[in-house]
Amino acid sequence: MTEILERRSAITGLGQSAIGRNLERTNLDLTLEAVLAAIEDAGLARADIDGLATFPGGALNARDAGRYASAGVRDVQDALRLELGWSHGGAEGPAPLGAVVAACLAIASGLARHVVVWRTVTESSQQGSGSRAEVAHAAGLGNARVDGYRQWSIPFGAGSSANLLALYTQAHFDRYGTTREQLAQIALTDRANAADNPRAVFREPLSLDEYLGARMISTPLCLFDCDLPVDGATAVVVSHVDAAPDARRPAAHVHAVGTAMRGRPSWDQFDDLTTMAARDAAAHLWSRSDLTTADVDLAQLYDGFSFLALAWLEALGFCEPGTGGEFVEGGKRIARDGDVPLNTCGGQLSAGRLHGFGLLHEACLQLRGDSGDRQLDAPQTAVVANGGGPVAGCMLLTRGTP
Repeated sequence: MTEILERRSAITGLGQSAIGRNLERTNLDLTLEAVLAAIEDAGLARADIDGLATFPGGALNARDAGRYASAGVRDVQDALRLELGWSHGGAEGPAPLGAVVAACLAIASGLARHVVVWRTVTESSQQGSGSRAEVAHAAGLGNARVDGYRQWSIPFGAGSSANLLALYTQAHFDRYGTTREQLAQIALTDRANAADNPRAVFREPLSLDEYLGARMISTPLCLFDCDLPVDGATAVVVSHVDAAPDARRPAAHVHAVGTAMRGRPSWDQFDDLTTMAARDAAAHLWSRSDLTTADVDLAQLYDGFSFLALAWLEALGFCEPGTGGEFVEGGKRIARDGDVPLNTCGGQLSAGRLHGFGLLHEACLQLRGDSGDRQLDAPQTAVVANGGGPVAGCMLLTRGTP
């Protein structure tokens, strides 16, 4: 087999800033807190860092700035006076994990040895006391001429991702008989796990009755199906695998990544509207590994909306297409003592929306054995998945060996 180049990389350091609602701190302030923590956690000095990567980069257009703005590579390089051999920032790729994949390949090609990768969000402060729609309006979306796929949704009042994901969810309900009671198990599992995560925003118990009685956002998605906007930054140090033994804590080795995009990159023109780009990324992942779902000890699956996590369970092969509802019914299979422990930190639905990097952080903590009261029993392999709709990326991480 051709060498799987991402196996030359390992995640050796982890860092997070303060995480919370309306912190009113700048994205650079939060980013530097997380980046410096990750460098220290790896047992490195600033002078050891010769690569930086981030999603989505610092140069965004006005339409997306209010929601996705992040400290860019130049901001961090200048603030820390780093001397870089390689850097990367950009939004077009296999979801936020694309920045980590880029770092792995830079290391494999010899362009860098220790790359810091981060994602910072300030959506909660941007939103203030308003709504996500107001964030978009403040960023200029409300005044912009609409083109592309948005021309088929914005004029009809469907300007939110919730509207688009609701259509996918309803299609799954209609074709396969999936129910709200089944889908609720994603939110209930996240909330149960958040109870043991002191950094999670929502930790109080959530019942099925509360879920079913919650305000509907976009039918059939209710309030608890939508992730929680927060402010915060997450950073990881991706190092050459030769440096992994020198890390202060056990490294999470990158075993395989999935980045394929084979269907039409569109919310409404994908060939199967009960799946998304997750299908292709997941198939690509398994084509690069001899491991199977039976080897996976935990799954950190993107849950910007609850249906996305269910779709990832199907795409990755933990259950057959169309059977995700049955698979999660009752919640036992996805509980921490179940077949596929899901989103053990509370996910984005309860711990907060860190745009997928919180899930990556949790996977590495679990493989290290550093997840505190929510720690699983000596997990060896984790799968992490990011994205939904037309973008998706995933990776397998292992403890001890690539």
